[in-house]
Amino acid sequence: MSISRSRRLCVLLAACATALVIDGCATAQKPDPLEPVNRQVFKFNEGVDKYVLVPTATAYRDVVPSPARTAIDNFFNNIKDAWSAVNLVLQGRLEDAGNDFMRFSLNSLMGLGGFIDWAGELGMERHNEDFGQTLGVWGVSAGAYIVWPLIGPSTVRDSIGLPIDLKASPDQLVNNIPLRNSLAAVRVINTRAGLLSATRILDEISLDKYTFVRDAYLQRRRSLIYEGNPPEEGGSDESRPPREEPAAPAGAASTPGGAASAPAQPASAPAPAEPASAAQGDR
Repeated sequence: MSISRSRRLCVLLAACATALVIDGCATAQKPDPLEPVNRQVFKFNEGVDKYVLVPTATAYRDVVPSPARTAIDNFFNNIKDAWSAVNLVLQGRLEDAGNDFMRFSLNSLMGLGGFIDWAGELGMERHNEDFGQTLGVWGVSAGAYIVWPLIGPSTVRDSIGLPIDLKASPDQLVNNIPLRNSLAAVRVINTRAGLLSATRILDEISLDKYTFVRDAYLQRRRSLIYEGNPPEEGGSDESRPPREEPAAPAGAASTPGGAASAPAQPASAPAPAEPASAAQGDR
């Protein structure tokens, strides 16, 4: 077992070193410096999906009823809520972390280990934060776009966070290898079964599926880092800026110490204050 873990660690370190080298070749205008290689890996993944995952997921969907598939989704998402809460703490979003921890606690205790999503029924939002997003909030740039075999789209930043996220998945928390492999297979197939309709739509509307998937992935990850409010394209970094402080009341003047002084006596009717724009406070 120790030899196997050592090999995996060596592979991980080699992958991270390679990713960092690739990151140096990426720019905001050219986020995909390995496009020829990525396209070949994408083609391989598409073949695996077409000839292995899609037939398996289709048969699974036809056999397993929808309520059971939903319950399985809820179970895996419940573990993600706990990991999401950890990442939210690391990002300094303590209120959202408390929300996701409450989701995990409620569904674990009252939802039969997470198979029933009572928290969702009560309107509690799921954030789905991962370590790649946490790195983005900490200021780590996305880096080059990478397509990994069997895993799919990623970036240098998300590739660094991926092994840590996988450690927090339910199947990796089980020591029994056959059971762990079974859980991993169920997780992948159940997820793929839920995406069958979306894949058909994508195949119909996309002229270049690789470009569509790449651009959609990068835009979505960027939006998640900024909590749905990404700045204008062409910024120097993709890390999320600090939250804006509340605007001072209209008519109040700021002192050097940061406190608001009393408003001056108006000579005439005060001009209407312009509304202050604030950044919105996603998985």
